[in-house]
Amino acid sequence: MLVAMAIFAMLGVMTSQLVSRIIILDKKTVKHGERLMEIQQAMQIFERDFGQLTQRSIRDESGELQASTKIGEQFLIEFSRQGWRNPLLRARSTLQRVAYIVEEETLYRYYWQVLDRADETEPVIQTLLTNVSSAEFLAIDSTGAEYSFWPVAGNSEQSDANTLSALRLNIEVAPLGELNRIWAVTPEAPELESLGT
Repeated sequence: MLVAMAIFAMLGVMTSQLVSRIIILDKKTVKHGERLMEIQQAMQIFERDFGQLTQRSIRDESGELQASTKIGEQFLIEFSRQGWRNPLLRARSTLQRVAYIVEEETLYRYYWQVLDRADETEPVIQTLLTNVSSAEFLAIDSTGAEYSFWPVAGNSEQSDANTLSALRLNIEVAPLGELNRIWAVTPEAPELESLGT
């Protein structure tokens, strides 16, 4: 009888440990799946934004004309994009000004309700991705050269270095490490002067 009870006690302990390990593994799997979904959703937003990039310059809060795409200044990247859906038919443009920035290991997406901003214009801020160790955007011109700043200073208007052909993203996120993406930029007519929203 004592032997049987000892055997059942050992089986109970082993079963309890097995169930505990399965629960821990399940929690890790769910957490890992949620993280992969967060990264995938961020990549889809990147794809949507950069697939709609357009050469529409803007005027900032001071009335200064700003390039349609800017890299390496206040934000990682700031640019104009088209295709901003308007299902409620509000009195606004279908173009949108977007920017990305990393602060305290979190990637944020900014967008403005208007293209040409006034002093009181505030961006809408979206949390896009957490646990971001580093992120950078690079501009690629038609010669294949990469730039950490855009537009390139000191080039003539006819220079190939003034033609943005692609954008490259280098981002390091846990647990996947470094990810790299490149988006082709569709050639357009020369940049438009800011005409308001």
